Amino acid sequence: MAILLKNATLFDGERFLNGQSVEVANGKISRIFAADNNLASDYEQIVDLSGQILAPGFIDVQVNGGGGVMFNDQRTVEGLTEIVRGHRQYGSTTLMPTLITDSFEVMREAADAISAAIKADVPGVRGVHFEGPYLSLKRRGVHAPEFLRDVDDEALDLFTRGDLGEVIVTVAPECVPKPFIASLSEKGVHVCAGHSAATYEQVGEALDVGLRGFTHLFNAMPPLANREPSVVGAGLDDPNSWCGLIVDGYHLHFASARIVVRAKKQGKIMLVSDAMATVGAKEKHFNLYGETIHAVDGRCALEDGTLAGSDLDMMRAVELAHKELGVELGEALRMASLYPAQFLRLDDQIGRIAPGYDADLVAFGKDDMKVTRTWIKGQGESH
Repeated sequence: MAILLKNATLFDGERFLNGQSVEVANGKISRIFAADNNLASDYEQIVDLSGQILAPGFIDVQVNGGGGVMFNDQRTVEGLTEIVRGHRQYGSTTLMPTLITDSFEVMREAADAISAAIKADVPGVRGVHFEGPYLSLKRRGVHAPEFLRDVDDEALDLFTRGDLGEVIVTVAPECVPKPFIASLSEKGVHVCAGHSAATYEQVGEALDVGLRGFTHLFNAMPPLANREPSVVGAGLDDPNSWCGLIVDGYHLHFASARIVVRAKKQGKIMLVSDAMATVGAKEKHFNLYGETIHAVDGRCALEDGTLAGSDLDMMRAVELAHKELGVELGEALRMASLYPAQFLRLDDQIGRIAPGYDADLVAFGKDDMKVTRTWIKGQGESH
């Protein structure tokens, strides 16, 4: 039996269409057509969206935690399920749970948890993001210095083991051998530059051998300077790579973010949350490496003020991109869905509302931009 979502203001990934109905069957979009109030009632469920915006579900490629859970601390299917629950209420239907720099044993355990979650078909989990540990000590941020190291002998095997879905690995290009980046890229891993003090030239060499993206551009990297473009300049200059942006007003001044949007080729900017356990949780503090981190007014930081991830959700990121950066709403939605889908090479499955695509959807109010419902592979939840 199919379900019907009717009277939607549909954003299909390219354009807005008023008064649309979307039919979902077997977890896929089966049909899209103009609303008809005389539809036959042979649907398992009919949802009247009353003009709300129905858009592709958000795809967050950098999620450290949510729902009161940090992935580093709860490397289990249950932990991943709670992280998804924490973010789903804000429109995220695909997550890349992100492991912050840790021991190789913890990395293995995290990989095992992701594999088990994918086998169990945990909604929303389509892969994993290893942020570190092959990062710059100078630009480590809150990543524990005792875990930063050269590439482990078994790293290539771990990242390419084949049962982890899509895999993102963030490295500092100056800290890893170029053949390592090349080998990961050849095996389908999405390699990103981050927490790096690399020169423009060093990043260029990494791009030549398969680097595909930049993790939270501007953060944990040298600033763009007149004679040293550095990582930021390389990311903005390269037309083929993707840049993740944390648009929360804390990690990046809104003026800087506006400049990025104008400078980078359209279609290559992804909104990311870099979210910690506080998103979707009652408690607005958590522990990382034994230190307490507080979220105050949406800003996560150590006691000394060092930024430590974010308290940002993807619906809020879309809203801020639209209202503070002046990005047209459709483009802000693409930055949260279509473009990350393209980065992950999953844009034939998610990131659009079209027949044959997974029914990963978010409905939200036009005026208040509050999420009311989500669907993951056709399974709906009210929020």
